[in-house]
Amino acid sequence: MTAPTAAAIQRVLAQSPPRSVPVWRHLRRKWSQELNSRSPRDVINVALELFDDDFWCRVTAYELIVSHRGAIEALKASDITRLSRGLSDWPSVDTFACYIAGPAWREGRLATRQINAWLNSKDRWLRRTGVVCTVALNVAARGGRGDAKRTIAVCERVVDDRDDMVVKALSWALRSLVRWDRAAVVSFLKKHNGRLAPRVQREVTTKLSTGKKN
Repeated sequence: MTAPTAAAIQRVLAQSPPRSVPVWRHLRRKWSQELNSRSPRDVINVALELFDDDFWCRVTAYELIVSHRGAIEALKASDITRLSRGLSDWPSVDTFACYIAGPAWREGRLATRQINAWLNSKDRWLRRTGVVCTVALNVAARGGRGDAKRTIAVCERVVDDRDDMVVKALSWALRSLVRWDRAAVVSFLKKHNGRLAPRVQREVTTKLSTGKKN
């Protein structure tokens, strides 16, 4: 089985853009199977070559890494920062943060200073990226085991951010922590009462009282 090159994948995606996520995922799984025997570094290099501003190329690059045994662990911090360039939509940000950057941060392969750099960015999508990285700390389906200290530290940095994408991410971050440390979340809400966006207060309070977002 011949492993596909980045150029070959780009050509397919350009000539016949997927009509839906299921159609695209069928292609991505085929490419992952063909790349299965390649080394983690080979797969990362394909992803880095494939990665560009096209949505389908970007999410394909992310999932090729996540779906290959050993590739996610072989990522360097420099690879991750390259893969963060040009983020400009909600699905790409959340895929990157939940599957690539968040797990790398959780496992110590990405420094907290990089998360803080994203949080301090003028770019709304990078700020959202920094907040959504906490999901990998706390959502069991993403490998999270609970990390109130790092989650609250991130949330503190965006308390006054009123960009809608960041506000929604802050709500998600706090709601994800409830399972592990309700007291930390309650304390955060009390500390910042009056400063938090109404959406955050409403959704997190509902999560605390009912276990649901709404």
